[in-house]
Amino acid sequence: MHSQVTGFVLAGGKSSRMGSNKALLALDGKLMIEHKKSILDSVCGKVFILGQRNLYGSFGQCYEDVYPDCGPLGGIHAALLNSPTEWSLVTAVDTPFITAEFLDYLMERAVNSSAQVTTPSVGGHVQPLCTVFHRSFLPVAEAALKAGNYKVKAAFPKDRTLILREDELAQFALAVEMFENLNTPEDLERARERSTGRPR
Repeated sequence: MHSQVTGFVLAGGKSSRMGSNKALLALDGKLMIEHKKSILDSVCGKVFILGQRNLYGSFGQCYEDVYPDCGPLGGIHAALLNSPTEWSLVTAVDTPFITAEFLDYLMERAVNSSAQVTTPSVGGHVQPLCTVFHRSFLPVAEAALKAGNYKVKAAFPKDRTLILREDELAQFALAVEMFENLNTPEDLERARERSTGRPR
């Protein structure tokens, strides 16, 4: 367990394509927010939820965006503003197949580097919503939000971002599928089939 890293479940988002709140949908007998929080609880010293207290307060302590309606970057900013530790792991609620083993490795790489941002890349795409941020990223996020630049990847400092590429991630089974996020009812059904071992 990484006591020097605080975990944050990013539960915000409009879930417009899903048609209902993704965080409160069931997968493997657990709500997705419960599932993701339990994984973070197993690897982080403390875990909090990024989202509205009236929706998620029963699942743990929540922090709401200081800059609302600015997308995930607003949640990352809220995490760093409230984190009690030097590093913070922020991961989205709708990526149920990310494993504790991988998160443990990601945090280890972050803590042992001088990077401000440590993030995986699979299929040629950086995964900004499964990333470890050093608290020094807070003013970077705040400046981007104030300027109206809400894209998370665009805020990553080129000289202080550690990208874990696919060859490094090959040790983890199904690395590409691990980052599959659930946006539609069809995505959810495929995830339910996969989690029960039924063919897709």
